[in-house]
Amino acid sequence: MIRLASLLASLLWVGLLVVGCQPAADAETTANPQTERPKTGADVLRESGFAALSGLRVGLIANQTSVSGGVHLADLLHAQPGVQLAALFGPEHGLRGDADAGAKVEDGVDDRTGAPVYSLYGSRREPDAEILEGIDILVFDIQDIGARFYTYIATMGRSMEAAARAGVPFMVLDRPNPLGGLMVDGFVLEPEFESFVGPWPIPIQHGLTVGELARLLKGEAWIDDAEALDLRVVEVQGWSRSELWAMEAEWIPTSPNIPRFENALVYPGMCLLEATEINEGRGTDNPFLQFGVPGLDAAKMAERLNRDVEGITATPIKYAPRSIPGKSTNPRLLDIEVSGVSLAVNDPALLRPMALGVHVLAELVSQRGPEVLRRSNLARLAGTERLFEALVRGDEAEAIVDSWGAEVESFRTLRRPYLLYD
Repeated sequence: MIRLASLLASLLWVGLLVVGCQPAADAETTANPQTERPKTGADVLRESGFAALSGLRVGLIANQTSVSGGVHLADLLHAQPGVQLAALFGPEHGLRGDADAGAKVEDGVDDRTGAPVYSLYGSRREPDAEILEGIDILVFDIQDIGARFYTYIATMGRSMEAAARAGVPFMVLDRPNPLGGLMVDGFVLEPEFESFVGPWPIPIQHGLTVGELARLLKGEAWIDDAEALDLRVVEVQGWSRSELWAMEAEWIPTSPNIPRFENALVYPGMCLLEATEINEGRGTDNPFLQFGVPGLDAAKMAERLNRDVEGITATPIKYAPRSIPGKSTNPRLLDIEVSGVSLAVNDPALLRPMALGVHVLAELVSQRGPEVLRRSNLARLAGTERLFEALVRGDEAEAIVDSWGAEVESFRTLRRPYLLYD
């Protein structure tokens, strides 16, 4: 009966697909609010009455951002007649998003639905073959923020491989890239630095939605058994890749230390501070929007950023990182007063996050020497040793930013066939 329903659902599924189109070459990024709220893939699926999932045993990869109409997708599927929520899978930070960064997440049972929850951030990084035997389709619905080292996309890629091996269709419920889809920036990852925070040769700020990235991974065979994967993408409706996140009132923290859009906006560049000895804002209310270390000439740092980086205002501050359970239990420089800088985003459309991060790193090295850098960690995040080497040589920040231009343009050409939005 389930297989017959699966066939009928596949026929209904055709109605959910939208023909992709290419981006305008001369489009400009805008932070202006949309006149109408975009519909996410989850919204589109919900409004169809979950037709594509009718009669199926569903495995859902989700977290706290997996919401449609104000209700978690797991709860919607659990209440939907004709759909069996067979299993839930949680990425880094867990199904409900309350685990610290890097903390192992355990298996369990979801209190709201009674469905088993399997962690994909611990000893298991992809759904087990035995679990997939009881599933007819694997659905991914997580809000990404457009940075290569944000681990949700690695979870998606590993899950796509597991689905391909098991012969289980993989459905991505697409969501907007909050940083827009036009800006592509940062070093393209080199193969020797492949890791869970850098799984593929894409720039740090890739400018793709998760649906577009899934299409790229399959089309370029960057995942195992790509040709065997039945990939289905439910597209966003009413979103343009020139638009940054414009629904601040609806922002759901994508992880404990990305509480607002502004934190996400600076993250691709400011996350590089995790590969230094300074505090990157964890243990405060403004992760990645402030940073500091004892002895920093904060006034000089702020002066440089205000002069050289568009879209932000930098202000010297003093603060002491504190333990914040559920967000950052043991931040770097815990309870130590530091000299630091607070960042305010005054024009999201002008800000280039990668340039911001490089300028901060260059000034840190200028003030404190290359010892401030953790070489292996920086290479892992940057995807190359070239950033460390350039900073140690004392290269100008503008020259470092310019150095990845050719590889970014090559990636733009590579990704073009997989884009879904204007």
